[in-house]
Amino acid sequence: MSIFKRLFKVGQSHAHDAIDKMEDPIKMTEQGIRDLKNDLTEAMKSLAEVKGIAIRTRKQAENAKKLAADYERKAMLLLQKVKSGEMDQATAERLATEALSKKESQANDTVRLSQEAEHHEKMAASLQVNVNKIKSTISTFENDLITLRARARTAASTKKINQQIAKVDSSGTIALLEKMKAKVEEDESLAIAYGDMASADKSVDDEINAALAGKKSSTPSASLLELKQKMGLE
Repeated sequence: MSIFKRLFKVGQSHAHDAIDKMEDPIKMTEQGIRDLKNDLTEAMKSLAEVKGIAIRTRKQAENAKKLAADYERKAMLLLQKVKSGEMDQATAERLATEALSKKESQANDTVRLSQEAEHHEKMAASLQVNVNKIKSTISTFENDLITLRARARTAASTKKINQQIAKVDSSGTIALLEKMKAKVEEDESLAIAYGDMASADKSVDDEINAALAGKKSSTPSASLLELKQKMGLE
């Protein structure tokens, strides 16, 4: 099963359409991670069961091998009793034959159980690989989710700001600023004009008063007169 099918809960043939149409990618990603964690739980449960079977089967194979060796040892002991005169040959050989039959049965069980144990061990190894892949995938998507959340917050803030800017009447604002600029320039011009008029009125009054007083507009300084006399200009 593909990651997109697990992650976005859609059929494999419609995965890309669902991704394009989804409304909340963060919620969908969170749901996908939850699904993967459920898969991980089930996979680990299966792994534990298979490992348990492999361990039990391997122990059974080892026990069967020990029993086979033990029956062979018993058959040898029975034959030795005939040699030592402790048991008649017919009885000893009959019992030794039974022991060897059981030894053969245990030897067959050893082979069968060893093969089963090997099979379950391979299954456990394969399941372990899948468990590791699911863990890695979950870790990757959890890290991606952190980045996705940050990007979503940034996108939402940017969208909000742009919406606010879009609502502003830019043409009206510019017109108002131009009007205020013209008003300031008009006030500055009036201030200069009033200043010139005040200066002009003051200059006329000064000249009239000076003429009536019979005074010169300026008196040479003593140092200037002294210099002129020295140069023969006075």
